[in-house]
Amino acid sequence: MSWDDVIRYALSNETSWPRDLRAYLQSGYFEPPPHNEILGPIRPRGGPNGLVLHRGSVVARWGDTTQVDFTFSVAKSYLSLLAGIAAADGLIADIDDPVRRTVHDGGFEGPHNGAITWRHLLQLTSEWEGELFGKSDVIDRNRSLAMEGKARKGDARPLRPPGTFWEYNDVRVNRLALALLRVFRRPLPEVFAERIMRLIGASNEWSWHGYRTSMVEIDGRMIESVSGGSHWGGGVAVHAEDQVRVGLLMLHRGIWDGRRVLPESWIEESLRRCALNPNYGLLWWLNTGRARYPAATEASFFASGAGGNITWVDPANDLVAVVRWMDPAAVNGFIEMAMRARQ
Repeated sequence: MSWDDVIRYALSNETSWPRDLRAYLQSGYFEPPPHNEILGPIRPRGGPNGLVLHRGSVVARWGDTTQVDFTFSVAKSYLSLLAGIAAADGLIADIDDPVRRTVHDGGFEGPHNGAITWRHLLQLTSEWEGELFGKSDVIDRNRSLAMEGKARKGDARPLRPPGTFWEYNDVRVNRLALALLRVFRRPLPEVFAERIMRLIGASNEWSWHGYRTSMVEIDGRMIESVSGGSHWGGGVAVHAEDQVRVGLLMLHRGIWDGRRVLPESWIEESLRRCALNPNYGLLWWLNTGRARYPAATEASFFASGAGGNITWVDPANDLVAVVRWMDPAAVNGFIEMAMRARQ
């Protein structure tokens, strides 16, 4: 097995998603009208691309890896990095503290929402209830990622107490993004650029967007609260060359060129298994029992977005890969071939 074989496989297994992402989202892939209204920027995607680094060297590259595309839920893992910075700066004293102790915007009041902790938001167990920027949390209740685009969701099932039920819910992730904005009191893309992207040598070609409805007032100025995905447009637009640097930062336990960028304790916490979903950490996907991708090592972890957008980090083999626009059904095959090629 050669890396050329891996490259051919990647190029021949493009996602079935059409290039016109706006039309696809408006077609009701995630949910039917009117809940599918696009609120943030979105643009057509490019072709499949990606790269693999093994022991610090590029061993495979395909497509245009400088092509800037939206990443969908890969942005969630970037929010986790920002939460780590907030914790390191003392803006979040303890992620097991109720959010209401530091965020006073009405979103965490009452017996239900008031019991939500930062950990609950980061592990997708918050059960936060409400409407945010024109989207109700009910839209993503009963959501099954295994049946994304095929199964009904959006029923107002009875809520469970915070911390007792795991659910992939973009409105609640956006509520986390807003809470982080409240504690930083600065635009999150500005913090992300200053505290992470510039330090790891990333380009200036990436951007992070919210919605036309997500402007909030902070200390007398209007700031856009960003989205944790591109479900309704917005989110992170970035190319693979920058994404692989974020993966390397995680591989190196928060150190870049000898400089501590993220606390190692935060990396460890991010990769700690959620009791309700052992394949999830703090907005990072895990591979506990090799259940997510059997071909990958159990130590592997992932930032993953709809449409076949993945950053795969394998500490056991000193390997980082970024895969853009691959058929999700082909990802395990890609990993299997990469594992054979690296030997």
